[in-house]
Amino acid sequence: MFTLSQEQLQPLGAAITTAEIKQQPELWAETFALYAEKREKIEAFLQSITKKHDRVRVIFTGAGTSAYVGDTVTPYLKGKIDEMQWDIQSVPTTSIVSNPYQFLKAEIPTLLVSFARSGNSPESVATVELAEQLVTSLYQITITCSKEGKLAQRAKGDDRNLLLLMPEKSNDQGFAMTGSYTCMTLTALLIFDSLSIEEKQSVVGAIRGMGESVVSREAEIQRVVNADFNRIIYLGSGGFEGLARESQLKILELTAGKIATSFDSSLGFRHGPKSFVNEKAAVFVFVSNQPYTRQYDLDMLNELKHDQIAQSIYAIAADGDVNYDGESFTFDSGSSTVPDAYLSLPFVMVGQTIALLAAIKAENTPDTPSPTGTVNRVVKGVIIHEYK
Repeated sequence: MFTLSQEQLQPLGAAITTAEIKQQPELWAETFALYAEKREKIEAFLQSITKKHDRVRVIFTGAGTSAYVGDTVTPYLKGKIDEMQWDIQSVPTTSIVSNPYQFLKAEIPTLLVSFARSGNSPESVATVELAEQLVTSLYQITITCSKEGKLAQRAKGDDRNLLLLMPEKSNDQGFAMTGSYTCMTLTALLIFDSLSIEEKQSVVGAIRGMGESVVSREAEIQRVVNADFNRIIYLGSGGFEGLARESQLKILELTAGKIATSFDSSLGFRHGPKSFVNEKAAVFVFVSNQPYTRQYDLDMLNELKHDQIAQSIYAIAADGDVNYDGESFTFDSGSSTVPDAYLSLPFVMVGQTIALLAAIKAENTPDTPSPTGTVNRVVKGVIIHEYK
């Protein structure tokens, strides 16, 4: 797919999605440049908050894939920031809108970090409105891919709302979010991670190389997709559980549900969800670079291999001291020191490519995968009820 021309991809209904998956490493470089340009402004904004409050609740929020940005980065960032100062939570806008009284407290200083591709989802706008209505000391960071979206427009002129626009090409025109997810994920990491600017630049360089290798190794992924399966399972630990959820969503979206999916943590999978495994299941495990956590991911891979039930079992991993001896999409040893949260970006490119190729296999059109129109690029049909 990545070597085909636009003319060859258009009859497959895959021209947009293929290009948007492929361009991500380039967008990550642009995302880092945008961060570096605004780093002093970002740090000053955060410092202005900590000068006023001893402890601040940080809510990462969004709907669908945008919510999974928070799920992906939160476990890692909890280990990197001062939790006596910042209380980080990941709560979808879809949960906040229906249950605002459970998450928005007037007396708790709150930094609402909104992730949004278009910034026009009804729940995203309503979450901001509810937070402004309910929280006395509210601050916001709006991370969005569309300067014309409602969230971006609301942020203009508000000193308590820092607007960070993603690279223009990250505003995916295809149905599924790809570059928007990875650029917003990277931005959140760059903002809150305690690594130095030089270390961040080095990590971004490493993941760019990994992402480019996904594109060049498409044939390996095609062989995986050629296997005889009709259900896919993604597993991962820590932030990779959020990544697993995002990866399974890409399969559901691009195949319009023709392939059944499941996701879980590597340890949680044994507690019932493992019942989903049958002889037509393909299982993918995102393997942690953290040595202790890695053991649990490898245990699950080896257990599934020993069970001899699943049609195929694959590790998606950086090359480490201990590796899975079965089938694997493994990045070279230079990736072994990349923190897990940053690994999520090239790892999800593998998942996105699997979804793209699976959609073609299922004779679905990735750019417009929902034939009935019941699922839309920007959600429709949401009634926002007044909250008093």
